[in-house]
Amino acid sequence: MLWQSIINGFSAGWIYVLVALGLTLLFGIMRIVQLAHGEIYMLGAHAVYYACVILGINIFVSFVISATALSLLGILIERFLFRKFRGQIEPSIIVAIGLILLLQTTAVVSFGSSEKNIPRLIPGILTAGGIRLSWDRVLAVLIGAGLVSALALFVKGTKIGQAMVAISQDTEAAALQGINVNRISSITMAIGCALAAIAGGLMGAIFSVEPFMGSFAISKGLAVIILGGLGSITGAVAGGLILGLIDGIVPLYYSTTVAYIVGFASIVIILIIRPKGLMGHE
Repeated sequence: MLWQSIINGFSAGWIYVLVALGLTLLFGIMRIVQLAHGEIYMLGAHAVYYACVILGINIFVSFVISATALSLLGILIERFLFRKFRGQIEPSIIVAIGLILLLQTTAVVSFGSSEKNIPRLIPGILTAGGIRLSWDRVLAVLIGAGLVSALALFVKGTKIGQAMVAISQDTEAAALQGINVNRISSITMAIGCALAAIAGGLMGAIFSVEPFMGSFAISKGLAVIILGGLGSITGAVAGGLILGLIDGIVPLYYSTTVAYIVGFASIVIILIIRPKGLMGHE
């Protein structure tokens, strides 16, 4: 049962990572705290559900449609809501809270408050060494690890990725070098929203979809980036896997509530020892 819990926590951790990656990108490049990121996650899950179940589109194509639609929504959100507040933490938080209320209310009115179920991506159970794991959880690990690797290669190996790094280090200096900060900010928001949409679809396939599922996602996402270090992709991966393992192992001996307490207590302890997080930087 211990190994079963470790594997379950590891798979959940990769979904936390996908949510946190968008948050850490937005903070690192735009210097905003996008608290409505959980609602993007929720909308992504609903988009997969409606494309797959209602329209009858292939489940994997539905994920592509969801990621594309939410990335376009992200571009609009960045352009009309967050652009003028780039680099301003307090105003961006106020805007994000308003966006949370707007998107949650719209989701309840449009989709209803009842839970919905996304079909299994790959039916069946993988059994090995006494450990049973649904193929959806296996796929969540593979997709999560693949997207993290792709993002790392994108940041290190493309001009847009290098522009992102330059802006995260010094926005004014990057602008003076001819980098279009507005364009890079839009691309960053689009990538972050696409990752959140995919994470929402994966979680919806494993559990269920409902309009308030974003609250859980944003709480985990913020915990991950604080633990791993604001603005650090590597830190987001480390933080997500640590919290995933805590959520997987602790309930085996105590309860889910205790797992929450242990997770946030770990964050407090690490921040006392290392205020920048595990892999954060100035």
